[in-house]
Amino acid sequence: MTNYSFETKLLHNTHKVDPSTGGVSVPIHPASTFHQKSIDEFGKYDYSRSANPTREALEEIIASLEGGTRGFAFASGMAAISTAFLLLSQGDHVIISEDVYGGTYRMITQVLSRYGIEHTFVDMTNLESVEEAIQPNTKVFYVETPSNPLLKVTDIQAISKLAKQHGALTFVDNTFLTPYLQQPLLLGADLVLHSATKFLSGHSDVVAGLAVVKDEGLGERLGFLQNSFGAVLGVQDAWLVMRGIKTLSVRIQQSSSSTLKIAEFLAEHPFVKQVYYPGLSSHPQYALSNKQTNGPGAVLSFELKNGQVFRTFVEQVKIPVFAVSLGAVESILSYPAKMSHAAMPEGEREKRGITNCLLRLSVGLEHPEDLIQDFSQALKAGQGDRLTVPLPL
Repeated sequence: MTNYSFETKLLHNTHKVDPSTGGVSVPIHPASTFHQKSIDEFGKYDYSRSANPTREALEEIIASLEGGTRGFAFASGMAAISTAFLLLSQGDHVIISEDVYGGTYRMITQVLSRYGIEHTFVDMTNLESVEEAIQPNTKVFYVETPSNPLLKVTDIQAISKLAKQHGALTFVDNTFLTPYLQQPLLLGADLVLHSATKFLSGHSDVVAGLAVVKDEGLGERLGFLQNSFGAVLGVQDAWLVMRGIKTLSVRIQQSSSSTLKIAEFLAEHPFVKQVYYPGLSSHPQYALSNKQTNGPGAVLSFELKNGQVFRTFVEQVKIPVFAVSLGAVESILSYPAKMSHAAMPEGEREKRGITNCLLRLSVGLEHPEDLIQDFSQALKAGQGDRLTVPLPL
């Protein structure tokens, strides 16, 4: 089985068939507690916060796909991220990607800081800046690549090597690319994190988080924290994520192909100021993206030329859902300033290039020409707009 391609492993893994019934779907075990045979002989499962067969199946699948030793399923992406941060102690220091997801920014600045955990935001694409940020108490390098929402690509191998030289761990948020396009553990990272709400489940019908570790010892520590903190994924949601994973490769292939076409269209449009997508040769880390990934993914961001064009576009575009989140079968258009990065103060957003005219697009399974035509008419509706005033927040 280890010789199978990634696409085949999505379907043919240790949970392909239920051994007791032959069912080709993992059984859902809603039990909260499990009968024990005697005072001296306890079974593998005792209480579902600690372990559950359905959740365990998902954890084993994601560990296998990421090339790790152990996986963990959480109630949300932020539950996974927050529990991973509990590996830190008072007085420790974190180096973190500067244009990180707003929820992670909030966790770092408003929660961990209360417990004496220090942080430095850095442009992770600049290794010199990363080295300058290292302190004697630096314990974690936290990387989002591609970053949210500016799609910056960080050299995972270089950061992981730097972290090891200083006795620190490397965490990588792999939500945007999934293990189908990027496997951080094989590039030297210690822990991979996912909002499985996004591409892994892929249908806008579940909230979930996943983590995978490379080292057994780190797995023991994270497992202790998962059991102690208790933000575990419910069995119905675990089953939904497993169902979504089965079609991961075909969904990402289709969406990624469409994303490149849309990015090229937007890059040529006079009302579009900037397009952020690693699949464009103009992207600063285009070569690095090609080197460390199997594709640039299905998310792009673009900045419109002024606030009036922005407002007209959002009002006129028809096909994408205008909503929080990404990675679904339907295209989702998001407004980072008021959605994913609302927790980040406006001044901090502006410093990072997250402007009030920036939109993030997660491309779904619609025909790309339909999306391009829709975007074209929405942009055309703003042709008469010549205002340069920013969109008020």
